[in-house]
Amino acid sequence: MTDNKIDGKAFAADVRGQVAEHVARLKEENGITVGLAVILVGEDPASEVYVAAKHRQTVEVGMASFEHKLPADVSEEDLFAVIDQLNADPTVHGILCQFPVPDHLDERRVVARIDPNKDVDGLSVVNAGLLASGEKGLVSCTPLGCLMLLRDQLGNMSGKNAVVIGRSNLFGKPMGQLLLKENCTVTIAHSRTQDLAEVCKRADILVAAVGRAEMVQGDWVKPGATVIDVGITRIPHPDKPGKTKLLGDVHYESAAKVAAGITPVPGGVGPMTIACLLANTLTAACRAHDLPEPTGLTA
Repeated sequence: MTDNKIDGKAFAADVRGQVAEHVARLKEENGITVGLAVILVGEDPASEVYVAAKHRQTVEVGMASFEHKLPADVSEEDLFAVIDQLNADPTVHGILCQFPVPDHLDERRVVARIDPNKDVDGLSVVNAGLLASGEKGLVSCTPLGCLMLLRDQLGNMSGKNAVVIGRSNLFGKPMGQLLLKENCTVTIAHSRTQDLAEVCKRADILVAAVGRAEMVQGDWVKPGATVIDVGITRIPHPDKPGKTKLLGDVHYESAAKVAAGITPVPGGVGPMTIACLLANTLTAACRAHDLPEPTGLTA
């Protein structure tokens, strides 16, 4: 098949454009400036890059960006004091703490401290429970991004067989719940699944999120299926000494020959994560002020 690449980079740019338009209207019509606060603990180089990208894109869509950089040895008490301050600040509509954090801090306790209504990473037990029960909450950004790509690619997904490889709390489980809400028949596959290749071959929608480079081969993919590759593995570049190359969980070349649509790595799911973080922040602001939510940017 040809022309079947799902361009996440272009779609994410469109999402950010929609967010920017709605943010501008909120400011013009209601006097509301949407605000996102990001907490960075320590000096992890990768985290600093991610936070810088989030700050840049937050400002680009017209939101206020509040950055809180804390030392690596910050106490839980002092970190929680910052979170409590942000929870109480009406100008802050979304809060996220960049993970990983230093070992002396418990990520679960950090997430639990954030007001669920401002938990724009969608990681809290409260928001996970709301999703599982079909209630309105904030959805984890990467699964939300995958859902948006699938909606754009397929439209109505009702009745389709969906297989999610990976059962993590961060992605696999919420992705399964989102697909159930779309009336898919969902299988959550994992390391103990028997005859995984055969399970995958039955999928109209195949979502891979296990972190094993190129595990899913083309002969695992049902002809005409839509494939969403969430995995990212960095390896030494075979042709460029000293450089690295990113691989997904799916062997792109072989899978692309049979899939109707497939996300590349990089340039597929990755760009959607920050775009959905901004969309979640906008949604949180609308809910905080009892205003209509943006169409097409929520689950």
